[in-house]
Amino acid sequence: MPLSVVILAAGQGKRMHSDLPKVLQPLGGMTLLEHVVQSALALDAHAVYVVYGHEGEQVMAAHDHLKVHWVLQEEQLGTGHAVMQALPKISDTDHLLVLYGDVPLVTPATLKRLMDAAAKGDLAVLTAKVPDPKGYGRILRDSAGRVTRIVEEKDASAAQRWVDEINTGLMACSADRMRRWLKNVDNRNAQKEYYLTDVIAMAVADGVKVEGVLAEDHNETRGINDKQQLAQAEKALRKRTANELMLSGLALRDPRRFDLRGKLSFGRDCVIDVNCVMEGNVKLGNRVRIGPQVLIKDCEIGDDTEVLTQSVLDGAKIGAKVRIGPFARIRPETVLADEAHIGNFVEVKKSRIGKGSKANHLAYLGDAEVGEKANIGAGVITCNYDGTAKHKTVIGDGAFVGSDVTLVAPVTVGAGAYIAAGSTITRNAPAGQLSIARARQETKAGWQPPSAKKK
Repeated sequence: MPLSVVILAAGQGKRMHSDLPKVLQPLGGMTLLEHVVQSALALDAHAVYVVYGHEGEQVMAAHDHLKVHWVLQEEQLGTGHAVMQALPKISDTDHLLVLYGDVPLVTPATLKRLMDAAAKGDLAVLTAKVPDPKGYGRILRDSAGRVTRIVEEKDASAAQRWVDEINTGLMACSADRMRRWLKNVDNRNAQKEYYLTDVIAMAVADGVKVEGVLAEDHNETRGINDKQQLAQAEKALRKRTANELMLSGLALRDPRRFDLRGKLSFGRDCVIDVNCVMEGNVKLGNRVRIGPQVLIKDCEIGDDTEVLTQSVLDGAKIGAKVRIGPFARIRPETVLADEAHIGNFVEVKKSRIGKGSKANHLAYLGDAEVGEKANIGAGVITCNYDGTAKHKTVIGDGAFVGSDVTLVAPVTVGAGAYIAAGSTITRNAPAGQLSIARARQETKAGWQPPSAKKK
């Protein structure tokens, strides 16, 4: 049977105290909703329906890259009402899986277990055992271990409140049964809402077996309603991600102080020190070493490259045996060829640095093309912006640019050229020759410093 997934994502999230709808809050480099959609798509779902409401245009615009169907819930009248908005689009012959846009850590493996439990026409609900069940609906089972009902805490007896197995709200069953049960759900409750959990009692009354599928890790079932819970989810995701990476061969000096906010692929014997953040799509070759306090975003880094502490790399392609940092900044559209050195307090933007070239101290290279084995001295800058447009600087193979040189683009420094320290280069510097562009030094014989004025 085809699988249809309904994700409830219409809530406002007032406790977030944010201009962003709750499902747009960031977690591990993605929105809460995106995490849930990815887990659903991993099940090879026939269709994924996202029920939206509050700030719907903003939610849809932020996820226009996802292959989902959007369903409007004009009035937020409860979880049962939300599912009813999607059901007209779903065939009775489909399996139905109901997820929540603010429960982002549930894994495809857990959802597969939930679907398997419902495969024989039963109703399956995902449960969890938590250290503190206060505020959650409790799962009540019969002597055979089958779920008989869910009791909300306010309605629970003293004995029932000791139950530590809670309802997560995630459930699976056939679409035709869900449709039939939801038609009979009413809103005779304090909130005047249609609750999805009411179908549990209906299923039991119909003689349908209700399977409670216990999540192996209760962190998977965390619902996120405020910034504190968001931080707790970030911590749980960080731990999960770090463990997966280490089991795949990545050496993390301290997995508690590593953040992945995107995707990371890596070769053999890579090492990442403490307090590093990887964002977007990062690819590491073999034997890459990342020092502490480094941020890397959307970069590809070659074999045997070392990135030293406090460096920031963004949107760059880095070759093999490159040395970067400490305190270096590599900006988008930069290419560093093999064996290049970019040292402390050097910034490179939209430039190509050739094989074996070095800029070891306090330099800025923007919109530049640097050949092989060139040396860029301390304090060198390319003046690439004239206030209106960006211009290119070309530095040939083997060129030597002395300290405190200003290269006013567009300009070319020929192969093997020498530029004297302190020069301001405004015209092309010929290959193999020394260019000097600085004021003549003079010494005034007999000069005396001015005397202090008398008061």
